[in-house]
Amino acid sequence: MADVSAVEHDELSYEGAGLPKTGNWWSAFVIGLAGTILVTGIAPVMVTSLGAAAIPITFLATASGWLLCLFLAELAGMMPDRSGGSPSYAYVAFKDKWPHFAEHVNGITAWGYWLGWFPVGPLNMILASFYIADLFKLNTTSGISLLGTPIAWWTIAISVIGLLLLFIPSYRGLRFGTAFATVLAVLSMIPLTFLAISWIFHPSIVHFGQLTSFHHVDGTGFFTSQFHHGWLTLSIAFCFLLTWNVIAMEAAACYIGECKDPDRDAKIAMNLEGGYGVFIYTLIPIAFVIVLGVHALGNTALVDPKTMFVTFASKVFGASSASTALDWLIGWMLIIALVLSALNAVTGTARSLHQMATDGHFPKFFTRTNSHGVPGHAMAFNIVCMIIVVFMGGAVQIYTFSNVGYLFSFIPVLIGYYLLRRYRPNVRRPFRLPEWMKYAALALAAVYTIIYVWGGPVYADCSCNAAGKKTLPYYFIGIGVLLAYLPMYWYRKRYEDKRPSATAPADNQAAVMAAPGAGP
Repeated sequence: MADVSAVEHDELSYEGAGLPKTGNWWSAFVIGLAGTILVTGIAPVMVTSLGAAAIPITFLATASGWLLCLFLAELAGMMPDRSGGSPSYAYVAFKDKWPHFAEHVNGITAWGYWLGWFPVGPLNMILASFYIADLFKLNTTSGISLLGTPIAWWTIAISVIGLLLLFIPSYRGLRFGTAFATVLAVLSMIPLTFLAISWIFHPSIVHFGQLTSFHHVDGTGFFTSQFHHGWLTLSIAFCFLLTWNVIAMEAAACYIGECKDPDRDAKIAMNLEGGYGVFIYTLIPIAFVIVLGVHALGNTALVDPKTMFVTFASKVFGASSASTALDWLIGWMLIIALVLSALNAVTGTARSLHQMATDGHFPKFFTRTNSHGVPGHAMAFNIVCMIIVVFMGGAVQIYTFSNVGYLFSFIPVLIGYYLLRRYRPNVRRPFRLPEWMKYAALALAAVYTIIYVWGGPVYADCSCNAAGKKTLPYYFIGIGVLLAYLPMYWYRKRYEDKRPSATAPADNQAAVMAAPGAGP
């Protein structure tokens, strides 16, 4: 009977982040839209590269993101005091069976997640600067080229100032950040959602035949080779690019640890984020294909999001709508969307680094919180790194080097989900998926591994990307940055944790006084 009782009351042992619980499911959902809004950049790239063939690939990759959100909803409910979302759950899953190995799982998972998300800030601010420069007719011909990619002085100035301004709502805490993100979400996601379904109101311009056989832009069928690769290799390669975008809806999990009622908020936020993500990531490319047509998508100018959305909106609303006003409205919609996404790049990964440091596996610098109860030091570190990456200049290069960390970070988490379901089945789970889902988690981990080790190098070494450039060196740069967690881990373990504490003498005296027989 004692054994049964022990099983019935099984509890996980872990370090909480210690951040104040001031949010709710809306906080997690609205800031997590930073991942969903990335559709503005990836949808034009996919349909101009693959035509209608992009639709099934995008749908399946995005559906895996929703599945990931379901796993994270269960994990977040089990560990309601962990902060930083997805990477923070892997350590707890591994540490009982392999405690020393689990420390490295924690380090490389959280650091990989950081590598995946923090470049979103500089990348999106670079893209936003292009639209701002266009709207205000700024000179973008004068600049520098530090790493082979020219970047204008105005691009640098707008990007750096924008990142510094984003530090303000991030530093002010979750409540202020939620209000700021809500304004951005309303101004960007409502018009974007309307554009996704706008063709419904003008059925005469729609041609569903464009979806037949999911043709490429050259008119060939889905199973035809492209860019010197067969359809399967090509699909896996583009999934490497897609997973940097379409599974980013998981960002909502970063804030569950700061929700007042995580039992309720985790399942609402993650299910809503996943469902909306599948909707918008599927409907936007379908809208482009059925309105503009596969052949028209072969125009490489449409790879630019603003050009694509303006061309699409002009077709939907009539030629007279192709005006300065339409160009201005879509330009601002994209700028606001990019800023929303950059906000999470500052705040979400800071929480991951804070949690890893609280666990004892990263420098203590990252454990510090400010008067608003958020990891201000970690966010300042993010801003500095983001400003450095601004000088990389090229979006395609940033995509490749960033996803080396991002996609990798989910593999240990999915394996960890399986371990917890198998070896800790009686831990309290406010949201519980069916038992067979533990095998689905392993299957998804295997799929992500294949995309990572096969699709990543193929995509990076292929001219199929938007710029027609090979970016394989950036794939290996990403691996180098991923391994950079080791010196910081060793610094914490071999220096900070071994330094004599200022309170050590007092602690030792207290221990002596408490010993049996001690005293005057």
